[in-house]
Amino acid sequence: MGNKYTGKTFILEILTLVLGILFLIPFYYVIANSFKTFADILTKTSEFPKVFEWSNYTDAFERMQYWKVFGNSLLITIISNVIIIIFCSMAAYMLVRTKRKISNIIFFMFVAAMVIPFQSIMIPLVKAAGQFHLLNSIWGIVIMYLGFGSGISIFLYHGFIKGIPVELEEAAIIDGCSTFGVFWRIVFPLLKPITVTIMILNSLWIWNDFLLPSLVLQDTNLRTIPLAMYFFFGQYTKQWNLALAALVISIIPLLIFFFAMQKHIIKGITSGSIK
Repeated sequence: MGNKYTGKTFILEILTLVLGILFLIPFYYVIANSFKTFADILTKTSEFPKVFEWSNYTDAFERMQYWKVFGNSLLITIISNVIIIIFCSMAAYMLVRTKRKISNIIFFMFVAAMVIPFQSIMIPLVKAAGQFHLLNSIWGIVIMYLGFGSGISIFLYHGFIKGIPVELEEAAIIDGCSTFGVFWRIVFPLLKPITVTIMILNSLWIWNDFLLPSLVLQDTNLRTIPLAMYFFFGQYTKQWNLALAALVISIIPLLIFFFAMQKHIIKGITSGSIK
């Protein structure tokens, strides 16, 4: 017999529906008003647009230089993810398989680094980045993302690798595999669920990050989408129709990416907890 549909279930469904509507209200205002003229936004803020002003989007697209900032965000996100995955997976593997006290100390140092507020180190970071010529550089900000993303990435990899049987690696070593070959041929393919999870979490963080790019990327040609939105709102604050349209086209790529990959987040976290 299936579960009975009770009054408590009905109340929970109503509460969930109400909360869902409350969360969607801000999205409605942003999307609806992005299709209106500036005058209609001031006088008919809550109304659904009767005539869709598509010119808001074309104007915002051109003035924001969308393809340039989109390309910068995409390039930084992809390179950062690749480097984080390569370095952190290898580091976590060695920390798990090297049974020494120093391995535990290094691991706990990475975990402890996650609780340090970025605001407390951003001034020394900028000074150090300037001395090493990492400012206004794609590779400079990628190196910083590797540093800030290593803690959570190594932590997730570390927990997942502990569930992989050592016997698989021992069999590969007997067959003549080196330590490097064992990792890339045997271990790394088994890390796919947690790798996808780490990639998604880091992509959402890096794509949405504003503070670090604002400190490191002063060149207008290197602006990411959050930076472009910040300067766009500063320049077109009085033209809310253009500003809201720019906001919508800025969040569309992230929404598409999130909805396409959200099942992999759940799968990866579940696999890691089971192991």
